[in-house]
Amino acid sequence: MKTSVKSADRALDVFEAFRLRQRPLSLSEIAEAIGAPASSCHGLIRTLESRGYLYEAARRLLYPTRRLYDVARDIMAHDPVLERVEPELARLRDATRETVIIGKRQDDGIVYLDVLEGLHTIRYSAAPGEVKPLHSSAIGKAMLGSLPEDELERLLPRLDLARVTENTLTTANRLAMDIAAGRERGYFVTHGENVTDVMAVAANLVLNDEPYGIAVAGPVQRMAPMLAEHSERLGKTCRALVEAVSP
Repeated sequence: MKTSVKSADRALDVFEAFRLRQRPLSLSEIAEAIGAPASSCHGLIRTLESRGYLYEAARRLLYPTRRLYDVARDIMAHDPVLERVEPELARLRDATRETVIIGKRQDDGIVYLDVLEGLHTIRYSAAPGEVKPLHSSAIGKAMLGSLPEDELERLLPRLDLARVTENTLTTANRLAMDIAAGRERGYFVTHGENVTDVMAVAANLVLNDEPYGIAVAGPVQRMAPMLAEHSERLGKTCRALVEAVSP
């Protein structure tokens, strides 16, 4: 079950507000953006200022410092998985010319860990850190398909199979049949189930004893005729990654 700490949520919301608006913000604008009273927001802002994450860019206008970027850069430079898998993911992106994603299960969703956007002008766009439903995303189906059968049978009835698009599978029986078909062919597909005009093919793999999923995603009209070719390339990439990351 998803849990959150309000103070942590609000701190992250502050930075996402700056990302969305792309300009210095006043205290009242920040409070409005994160849905908090200005009085309670004041302490949060002062804490971020004292830690060197915000500065006064103009009179009564705040903006993040470079500290946040430096911290994130240093963290990402030592990621135990992504720095080793990115070259293979880039080769898969270049070969398919479609967007390539690596993700992991997080509660009842999938968190995107890295996204290499496709080379076409019109492509599927997403960002690392986005969370997608298990039942409507290709990586989600791949993660469900990696579960032991008894665990899957217990999980499906309690999942919230919300309708994301008109194509979303919203019953446990239909989803179970789709996962069984994916297991049999060795890859999992969404056809407009998470984004109406987007098709994705995904496979699961284990890296450092942890399950991950990799997907190739793009517009339906391009993906559908290339499904067999993309799924074959995806399988080769997963095998190469397992070999590359193995101790």
